[in-house]
Amino acid sequence: MKRLMIGNEAIARGAYEAGATVATAYPGTPSTEIVSNFARNEGVYAEWSPNEKVAVEVAAGASIGGARTLVAMKHVGVNVAADPLYTFAYTGVTGGLVIVSADDPGMHSSQNEQDNRGYGRFAKIPVIEPSDSQEAKDFTKLAFDLSEQFDTPVMLRITTRLAHSQTLVEEGERLAIPLKEYKKDAPKYVMLPAFARSRHIEVEKRMQALAEYAETSELNRIEWNDPDLGIITSGVVYQYVKEALPEASVLKLGMTNPLPMGLIKEFASKVKRLVVIEELEPVIEEQIKAHGISCEGKELFTLLGEYSPELLETVFKGKKPGSYGLESQIPPRPPLLCPGCPHRGVFYTLNKMKLIVTGDIGCYTLGALSPLEGMDTCICMGSSIGASIGLEKARGEKFAKRLVAVIGDSTFVHSGITPLIDMVYNQGTSTVIILDNDTTAMTGHQDHPATGLTITKAPTKKLDIEALVKAVGIPNVRIVDPLNLPQLKEALEEELKRREPSVIIAKRPCVLINKQKTTDKYYVDSELCKGCKLCLKVGCTGVSFMDQEKVAVMNDNCAGCGLCPQVCTFDAIKRVEG
Repeated sequence: MKRLMIGNEAIARGAYEAGATVATAYPGTPSTEIVSNFARNEGVYAEWSPNEKVAVEVAAGASIGGARTLVAMKHVGVNVAADPLYTFAYTGVTGGLVIVSADDPGMHSSQNEQDNRGYGRFAKIPVIEPSDSQEAKDFTKLAFDLSEQFDTPVMLRITTRLAHSQTLVEEGERLAIPLKEYKKDAPKYVMLPAFARSRHIEVEKRMQALAEYAETSELNRIEWNDPDLGIITSGVVYQYVKEALPEASVLKLGMTNPLPMGLIKEFASKVKRLVVIEELEPVIEEQIKAHGISCEGKELFTLLGEYSPELLETVFKGKKPGSYGLESQIPPRPPLLCPGCPHRGVFYTLNKMKLIVTGDIGCYTLGALSPLEGMDTCICMGSSIGASIGLEKARGEKFAKRLVAVIGDSTFVHSGITPLIDMVYNQGTSTVIILDNDTTAMTGHQDHPATGLTITKAPTKKLDIEALVKAVGIPNVRIVDPLNLPQLKEALEEELKRREPSVIIAKRPCVLINKQKTTDKYYVDSELCKGCKLCLKVGCTGVSFMDQEKVAVMNDNCAGCGLCPQVCTFDAIKRVEG
């Protein structure tokens, strides 16, 4: 049966058909749907891990235990997982292990444009790249075979465009793959230096064997057309090449580490002009040139962002940029916190108090944008607390009296606990606000250890964040309602006066999952409104100016959170009675 699937769904299907029984992940766009889809199958185990490092460690244990295992994450998640990944590349596998790296050219939901094909080269593991949903399914199945055949984890590298675009997929039957036998084998799985030296030899042998495999693998193929132009490409960019340059001969690389250099040399010798087209880094181009093969690449194309058929036609056929699509530009629509979002009151207050705020990764990062402008830094998951410690140590106690770290509940569990321990241990004095909205909101409302539900919504032990914070040595912990502005301001003023670390837990469920949403409605008393526009400072689409003088609350957007009435100094925004 054929049906439309996004790439992520197809990968989950491929893992299921391959007989995988374990899948782990930390949710991160554009990879999130992979393991959430896998979890819907009967007879498998799937989990949201606290972070990507733990996800790979659990996956490694499952593989050693003989199970075919999938682990998925976005590109920056591989940074978090790199420690166990590099070592597991030495140990090798028992049951096949496939790690999905979902890269994000264009930074649709990320802090950088990292190209994780580099991880394949550095860790010395094979990297394969599908170009549509059917290949995503098929390559995932093949990746498990390769993992066991060559005793290695395999990276399946995708990008946002493949992860979230749909193509038809032919479904197959699930393979009945029994658990591999568990054998105690310390020289293989205990990475003492003496054992690791022997395993490194095996890694180099494996890469030689994989290079030979790449030359004849079905993953790599030549599509002959006009020999005047030869294109070498991989992944979703292959689809752009076929659309924009149907006349060109193409070497499609499904395996990008190691490269089939013999096949590449053969292709290069039979075309007049050789061009490498790859998003982000010149990973393929540099290796080809290092082997003495002349080609063009990044002198024609940018290192930045996503490619497109239009870009290729501009480069090869001279079409003017901007000659495609709409006749006029669509007005920009900057991202905003949702109407009723509990984070809005926090950032409004932080801005109003003119505090220095180290921020973190999550939907609350939008608090940095106008008009809230309540965040000074955002580096990576869990960085807010560590950055606040560094700022305090660099600039002293006076600076620390105005310094606040902000981190979400899921992000705190992911990588905020250890820097909080650092703050206690090294005698920091900053205030940390944990924005507890009872979900991993930015990636689509996944559960985490502090929600009390597993990936399948099964009840489980709920992490008590307040108790955890106290257990690591924070004596001053208080819980506030982030939409109660006087309460929030009072808490901040009191905690910032302390010369020891403190934590404020701003606790209110995400407005999109709150099962007990308020039915409150608000209106503007036109007699009292002075048109000062102070209510617009909260940055909510529920309130807007309908003319140059008066304010109107838009009932279709208003979530009834009650924030803007607290901001209005003229008491012009009132709750509808009855």
